Amino acid sequence: MTDTIKRPSITTRLVGAAFLMATSAIGPGFLTQTAAFTKQLAASFAFVIVVSIVIDIIVQLNIWRILSVSGLRGSEAANAGIPGSGYLLTVLVALGGLVFNIGNLAGCGLGLNAATGLAPEYGAVLSSVIAVAIFALPGRDRLLDHFVKVLGLLMTALIVYVTFFAGPPILDAAKAVVWPEKLNAAAIVTLVGGTVGGYISFAGAHRLIEAGITGPGSVKTVDRGAVGGILLTAVMRILFFLAALGVVAAGLTIDDANPPASVFRLAAGDAGYRIFGIVMWAAAITSVVGAAFTSISFLRTIRPAVDKSPRSMIIWFILISLLLFLLFGSPVRLLIMAGLVNGFVLPFGLAMILIAARRGRILGEYQHPLWLETLGWAVVLVMAGFSVSAIIG
Repeated sequence: MTDTIKRPSITTRLVGAAFLMATSAIGPGFLTQTAAFTKQLAASFAFVIVVSIVIDIIVQLNIWRILSVSGLRGSEAANAGIPGSGYLLTVLVALGGLVFNIGNLAGCGLGLNAATGLAPEYGAVLSSVIAVAIFALPGRDRLLDHFVKVLGLLMTALIVYVTFFAGPPILDAAKAVVWPEKLNAAAIVTLVGGTVGGYISFAGAHRLIEAGITGPGSVKTVDRGAVGGILLTAVMRILFFLAALGVVAAGLTIDDANPPASVFRLAAGDAGYRIFGIVMWAAAITSVVGAAFTSISFLRTIRPAVDKSPRSMIIWFILISLLLFLLFGSPVRLLIMAGLVNGFVLPFGLAMILIAARRGRILGEYQHPLWLETLGWAVVLVMAGFSVSAIIG
């Protein structure tokens, strides 16, 4: 009876994984990218968002299914498909996670500065202490799940409030979904990269593996978690896009120095700016936790020393990110570039996982659906093409 009480239910663990994925995606880069591209593309950005949501769902269903059924983390699965590729994927994911985490801590500092007036550097340090505590205290799994759920719901509620005051032209956005006036390959690469690129696409799947939700019998449960995480992210992005669109449609100018803060302030005045601070901090701190957890979960598969003390390695990952933030940093540029870089990692990582799915020995009797595999390869080709286009353009 005691074990039953202490062990979280499958639903609780599934919701925790979905929120970990979603809040990892909903970071400072998410807010910065959405505001910056809405300024550039106006209502046409709605088309980019819809394309990114479709791509996100295909990516997550493939990666979550294959990893959860096999019980292997991303690097292990990749190595099973093409020996050695998992090590390269680990390096790319860990470096991308580190870059994102520097930006995430910058977001923590900027958020607390806007909400309380605390200097950004002190805000980043305080946030690092909170993130470290989550992994250092007993009951890490419960703390992690509750932390990302509570802050995820808080962010959603606050953005709904600001969107209401922005008064966006919803009809224009709806028309642009079908017939956009402008297209931007870099926007799609950056948006998808910031939502499911790099470490983000593996965050929820790795959480499910640690929670023991694995094997062919878990497919339906895994699908619910993957789609739920993407839809939560989609709702957040659509709401914030509408808030930014309302500002642009009103003829107001979003400040390039801090695009998301500008949207909140222009939409809801000084109160909006304070709300921005809370949302930015919540988005940033949950992304710090997600990036650290997932990056170290990759390193565990190639370094036995890391696997012996994952909590300590997660804490060191956070502290190194903090040090690099304090030494360097142009947050807005860094956050947009991080999404673009992770967009390049996505085609490679997804391709490795799809190749691994062809190896019957890691999936056992489970047959990965041909339609889902085909869509996965289509995403690999499309994202690779968009990435090349973004460089050339």
